Amino acid sequence: MTIGMRAFGSTGYLSSEVIFGGAALWSESQSTADRVLDLLLEYGINHIDTAPRYGDAELRIGPWMARHRKNFFLATKTGERDYAGARDDIHRSLERLQTDHVDLLQLHSLTHPDEWEQALSPGGALEAAIEAREQGLTRFIGVTGHGWTVAAMHRRALERFAFDSVLMPWNWFAANHPTYGRDFEATAALCAERGVAVQTIKSCARGAWAAGQSRTRTTWYQPLDQEADIRTAVAWVLGRPDIFLISTGDTHVLPMILKAAAERPPVPDAAAMEAFGANAGLTSIFGL
Repeated sequence: MTIGMRAFGSTGYLSSEVIFGGAALWSESQSTADRVLDLLLEYGINHIDTAPRYGDAELRIGPWMARHRKNFFLATKTGERDYAGARDDIHRSLERLQTDHVDLLQLHSLTHPDEWEQALSPGGALEAAIEAREQGLTRFIGVTGHGWTVAAMHRRALERFAFDSVLMPWNWFAANHPTYGRDFEATAALCAERGVAVQTIKSCARGAWAAGQSRTRTTWYQPLDQEADIRTAVAWVLGRPDIFLISTGDTHVLPMILKAAAERPPVPDAAAMEAFGANAGLTSIFGL
């Protein structure tokens, strides 16, 4: 079973519709990381997303990537907001990933208005990303973010610079948020118009961990971890042809996501999703 492919915006790359989320390798050993990454080959995943902030992820991907680089679209990020910091971040990521270039360099978690302005202004991180592209250290530039304001902030970012991709949350709960659903649709429409790839995260998020609750998964939020729930969530997200799903950052949940994506059960309708949301207990991970 292999996972389907989609055009990644206007980049010319045919990407697997599920992108491997490198955060799953945050604190894993190299042997475990190698086994997890080998699973991508089994399912036809050809796109990896990681970041310096994901613990040891870049260090674990690097040795494996040295053997498989030509078969993957490799994306990382910089969370720095100034030019010098972002430039250093980029070079450090290349060393950790054991490659001379990445395919996509993203400005990480760019939602706070002050940080947004600094990163996209003269002397900001965007200048370092553009320089990296000119030097052949990256092919494309994207922007990512979390929270209920991120879709609106990405729309602002696209008016400031021609980003090649955006990354933002999308699941059944987010789609029914009073403002976020509307903002997401507006941003997705602008991306479709301009050929910008839309990557989504938190497809399998259940909600925040309750106070005192035992954390049985490595994600900072509580993920769905029952196969039936994951199949429903994945089928709903991938039922939309204009977006990509970045896998959940937990190595035990990952195989269920890949299996669901490869089998592609029928897309559930609104009534089925209403029942699913209630039965699975979907709640906000970002506050109100």
